[in-house]
Amino acid sequence: MSVGFYLDQSRCTGCRACQVVCKDKNRLEVGTLYREAHSYTVGEFPKVQGFSYTFSCNHCEDPVCLKNCPTGAIYKAADGTVIQDQSKCIGCRMCVMSCPYGQPKYFPEKGVSGKCDGCYGLRQEGSQPACVAGCPNRALDFGDMDELRAKYGSDLDNGSIVVLPSPEETHPNVLIKAKDCAFAQGARELTW
Repeated sequence: MSVGFYLDQSRCTGCRACQVVCKDKNRLEVGTLYREAHSYTVGEFPKVQGFSYTFSCNHCEDPVCLKNCPTGAIYKAADGTVIQDQSKCIGCRMCVMSCPYGQPKYFPEKGVSGKCDGCYGLRQEGSQPACVAGCPNRALDFGDMDELRAKYGSDLDNGSIVVLPSPEETHPNVLIKAKDCAFAQGARELTW
């Protein structure tokens, strides 16, 4: 069994509500995000298009953060969720340095790393992850990868859109219904 996220870029407006609720739920300090939302532009004036992409831990099939953790602080739950036990973390930052998606974050004041766990505790109680529940446009979903494919169709990208590195190393569990412009060359991130 594998679990992961689904993103419908045609519904995502880059409002960052997912980012805010994740930050609140995890009580993260200023500057630290487990879920990030970015907006991009493609094309040249006068033919410019935009798209947004929101991402967190991809709960990869072959997570390099898990492989490189020397203490076993990172592990996979029975459903495939990649979880970190901060009580076992020694703050070596191997997970931070090895994740190609930049997801585990280091907390220097605590001397440990942390990451998205897909709101594992909330899901065990029958709820959705905070980011999914907080999305006003219902652009995000989370669940069993096979069930997500059945629900949203087979015309989904498996994490290789222009803003992510190649999925070949880790096999991320993320499904994306991309906007047509998302695959255009030369995407530039909008700055706020």
